[in-house]
Amino acid sequence: PLFVLSLQEVTASSRHYVDRLFDLDPQKVLQGVIDMKNAVIGNNKQKANLIVLGAVPRLLYLLQQETSSTELRTECAVVLGSLAMGTENNVKSLLDCHIIPALLQGLLSPDLKFIEACLRCLRTIFISPVTPEDLLYTDATVISHLMALLSRSQYTQEYICQIFSHCCKGPDHQTILFNHGAVQNIAHLLVSTSYKVRMQALKCFSVLAFENPQVSMTLVNVSVDGELLPQIFVKMLQRDKPIEMQLTSAKCLTSMCRAGAIRTDDPCIVLKTLPCLVRMCSKDRLLEERVEGAETLAYLIETDVELQRMASITDHLIVMLADYFKYPSSVSAITDIKRLDHDLKHAHELRQAAFKLYASLGANDEDIRKKIIETENMMDRIVNGLSESSIKVRLAAVRCLHSLSRSVQQLRTSFQDHAVWKPLMKVLQNAPNEILVVASSTLCNLLLEFSPSKEPILESGAIELLCSLTQSENLALRVNGIWALMNMAFQAEQKIKSDILRGLSTEQLFQLLSDSDVNVLMKTLGLLRNLLSTRPHIDYIMSTHGKQIMQAVTLILEGEHNIEVKEQTLCILANIADGTTAKELIMTNDDILQKIKYYMSHSNAKLQLAAMFCISNLIWNEEEGSQERQDKLRDMGIVDILHKLSQSSDPNLCDKAKTALQQYLA
Repeated sequence: PLFVLSLQEVTASSRHYVDRLFDLDPQKVLQGVIDMKNAVIGNNKQKANLIVLGAVPRLLYLLQQETSSTELRTECAVVLGSLAMGTENNVKSLLDCHIIPALLQGLLSPDLKFIEACLRCLRTIFISPVTPEDLLYTDATVISHLMALLSRSQYTQEYICQIFSHCCKGPDHQTILFNHGAVQNIAHLLVSTSYKVRMQALKCFSVLAFENPQVSMTLVNVSVDGELLPQIFVKMLQRDKPIEMQLTSAKCLTSMCRAGAIRTDDPCIVLKTLPCLVRMCSKDRLLEERVEGAETLAYLIETDVELQRMASITDHLIVMLADYFKYPSSVSAITDIKRLDHDLKHAHELRQAAFKLYASLGANDEDIRKKIIETENMMDRIVNGLSESSIKVRLAAVRCLHSLSRSVQQLRTSFQDHAVWKPLMKVLQNAPNEILVVASSTLCNLLLEFSPSKEPILESGAIELLCSLTQSENLALRVNGIWALMNMAFQAEQKIKSDILRGLSTEQLFQLLSDSDVNVLMKTLGLLRNLLSTRPHIDYIMSTHGKQIMQAVTLILEGEHNIEVKEQTLCILANIADGTTAKELIMTNDDILQKIKYYMSHSNAKLQLAAMFCISNLIWNEEEGSQERQDKLRDMGIVDILHKLSQSSDPNLCDKAKTALQQYLA
């Protein structure tokens, strides 16, 4: 049960309020509703009692009755709004009684006071987390009617904008509102005389433009009273404006910048938006402001190295962010015990925001990464973040680690000193895809040949883990799995290479080579190329897997693939041709020899060169059996092609052909 109330607690007075709603005298009913309104204001227990006693269906009935006076209908809407202000359970009870259709119906009334009361109640219900946003969009006429009501009064403007900004979740909702003329209808409210209206209109634009190029591109060219929206947003960013207004307009400008509607070097971004967001990260600000400021800034600078550099030297941002881990409460809140308690409960949001911003700051610039890592206990904080209970913190910590792992210098030093690979491998064990994608990208970097973490990672069961990633439904995971294996195989010892081939299985190798995504295919070919390097390894691997590998090469050279794919494949053949015993697998395969010959005369010089590498490795003089190989290839007409190529206008082809012909003369 939602309410554990004994009947004695449901006081007689509560019952008395409900009974009066059924009186036959309309005047007494009205007085009853007014008394009920006064009794429930700020009294959650009273609200709960009245809901349990069935007040809601009766209030809704009176609200919808044609015979009810407008005054009565308005008072009913006010009481329902007050009940909705209580707990989430209250809102659920109201939703169960189908309050939303009743209130939307009420908006068709000619009476403004009644419309405002319905809108206020709708606003309260829609801002509750338990209300599904889609309820606003079930009937297409509702949105148009709300747009039309925007002109009626400052209250309708405030409530409708608030409803829109709370119910606009994702591109579908954005498109519906945009197509119903939200931009044109709401723009002029940004210069309203009412602060609340300006603020709610601004919030509308911040959710409409978020990750939405269509809206962003439109906003740039809209003007109100001769002033363009970006200029209006910049005015709202100024330090003398309330923080909430500064933050929200910074979010609008950020979305427009990320959508390409405003350039990243535009003064309104560089001189206004970026410094405003950095200010929000200071420890004088409230927790929510610091979180939102850092997350918005992370999004603004995520893909632009100049903005990253600029942010990193504004107001000592990198040091300022370290406080996110130490002081969840702002300086001004120290005296407020309720606030301190709230901030401790939400401290993880600060850590998440800090990791996100560090990840963006360090995305490209080596010096910034160094500064971040040298910030006190940074690596320990990331390592701790990887094992936090909050999935959002874990994801942000992995993102941060990934960003820093792009640094060769850091992989060799800090990453090694803190054995970062250990918690990373743990994160990879059974994480959701979102985390797996970033964690596996980070692992790719830790497996580069110059990274000292490579050895211990191998010992901790990484091959098995990565082979299983290559079988994922998720494309990014397949790419990362095979990419990490490719890095692992680079200049690796023979045992590791054999383990990789064993772990992958021939079936899986063919599966990857016939993957519909060209990235997966290229990385798989890269893996084969790395496996087939250095002679003893080439001979050993071809002695165990030769048949399958030759089949795979044939498969690709015959398929419909781009130049890069075919070039990689010919390079793999050239590696095989470099083996001592492996050569024979090519020499005894006439089909492959004909393909090499075909590519020597191909229209693309890259493919011609790659094919020549194969030939050079097969005819090289110092090696056993070179005479027989030369003769066989001469009979195939290879020498004629070499003569032709030695006349080529392409200097690379020409040199390569001459070098090959010398093997025949020697």
